Amino acid sequence: MKGLAGKTALITGASSGIGQAIAIRLAEEGCNIGINYRSNLEEAKHTEQIALQKAQAAGKNIKTLIVQGDVSKEEDVLRMVNSTIETFGSLDILINNAGIQTESPSHEVTTENFDRIIGVNLRGPYLCARETIKHFLATEKAGVIINVSSVHEIIPRPMYISYSVSKGGMGNLTKTLALEYADRGIRVNAIAPGATITPINESWTNDAEKKAIVESHIPMGRAGTSDEVAATVAFLASDDAAYITGQTLFIDGGLTLYADFREAWSA
Repeated sequence: MKGLAGKTALITGASSGIGQAIAIRLAEEGCNIGINYRSNLEEAKHTEQIALQKAQAAGKNIKTLIVQGDVSKEEDVLRMVNSTIETFGSLDILINNAGIQTESPSHEVTTENFDRIIGVNLRGPYLCARETIKHFLATEKAGVIINVSSVHEIIPRPMYISYSVSKGGMGNLTKTLALEYADRGIRVNAIAPGATITPINESWTNDAEKKAIVESHIPMGRAGTSDEVAATVAFLASDDAAYITGQTLFIDGGLTLYADFREAWSA
């Protein structure tokens, strides 16, 4: 992708799943990468190892940084962003990927659980974006922020009220920041994956019957892959997307096209 080689990207929640795939893809494109993890250092090291291998195979010479941090904690975000800038001398791309979810009837969700999920999924991306934008403005340089949202930015998700609320908020976070800083050369976009084969979705990806049920609602008839999501992120982060800001790009095999209406059921 145009303009990615030599840039520095910080990816939150990069130790597995979509975050890992994004880190690896950006490394292949020649980006130096900051690999954030919250609790599993070994997984983060595994991401780093694969990223370096892929970059070398692509003929790219990159640097990496593994940085621990819980994005819901302001002190961790400050340390994480500052460490990235100090290590690489700059920060050009922020990927807000870290996220969590829990299942519970909405009337049984505790305040503590609700706040925890909002803290990681929405407050965290804001804090990371805030500190990154400060760097962009201080250095008078263009920059890119990409928020990893979900189809549940627009599709209600019963039993996951806090997750749905956080992703709905992420859509507006994306648009607000994009509008506010567009004239400063700062582009802010989001991606919204649908059903994707990742460790967080093992409850259905490893169960043939459940997987078939999920895929029956997808017009393309299959779940997506982390690599497909990462490819879209690489595009949005690149100069090939230089005129795109404030958008949420849905990567969902048509899930948001109301698949259950494929056949007319009314006159």
